[in-house]
Amino acid sequence: MPLLDHLRELRKRTFRASVAIFIASGVGWFFYNSIITTLALPVCDLKQAQESGATQCGALYINGVLGPLNLQIKVALLAGIIMSAPLWLYQLWAFIAPGLHRKEKRNSILFFFSATPFFALGATLGYLVLPLAIKVLFGFTPNSLSNLVKFDDYLDFVMRIILLFGLAFELPVFLLTFNLIGFLRGESILRPWRMWVFSIVLFTAAFSPTADPLTMMLLAVPLCLLYFLAGGIAVLIDRRRDKRLLNVETKVSAIESATSIEE
Repeated sequence: MPLLDHLRELRKRTFRASVAIFIASGVGWFFYNSIITTLALPVCDLKQAQESGATQCGALYINGVLGPLNLQIKVALLAGIIMSAPLWLYQLWAFIAPGLHRKEKRNSILFFFSATPFFALGATLGYLVLPLAIKVLFGFTPNSLSNLVKFDDYLDFVMRIILLFGLAFELPVFLLTFNLIGFLRGESILRPWRMWVFSIVLFTAAFSPTADPLTMMLLAVPLCLLYFLAGGIAVLIDRRRDKRLLNVETKVSAIESATSIEE
């Protein structure tokens, strides 16, 4: 394609992805109360507080005249991005797919189909870790002092944990994708396992929103297990690939030399 056609194609894909996010954000706007009730559950039971007519819910509060509106827009937009992820990921794939070979297209499809459940698995684990992380962090509050948390700050904290766990669980997907396209062999993945384990622990310590070792361990241990699992699967894939190549070479070498026409 010429450059202008590429730009038109990019504009078309970006527009479709934006429409998908906008529609999903409308759904998030409609279910706003259910979403914030679920997000606030690690700190307080917002649904019970609303049904009982309470004026506050634990340590959470909203500040400012535009605070409630800004919070609802933010929650709806984040919910829209997450819910429409398969659609805008497909638009991204559709933009780059024409430039890929058949094998690369097949591997990229496997990547997108496996990336979503692994991200969901990591995000779910992050949400399950939230109550423990909040309990540990609230434990550092000095006696006789109350800890009031602005809902915007709490939402940022929740999304950081969920996104961190979700993106971290994409590690085996990337490793296996690189192995399928022939960029990494299983031995190359598993040989420096000490460096990989150290890097995973360092990553969790550097980017985890919480400073407690228990939360970091709950992320580092599954990541290490997924790393070894991905390396083991890559070794099995390499063995099958090497065996297939060996069979092809053996068949080629077994072809008899050509005889002359006179014979």
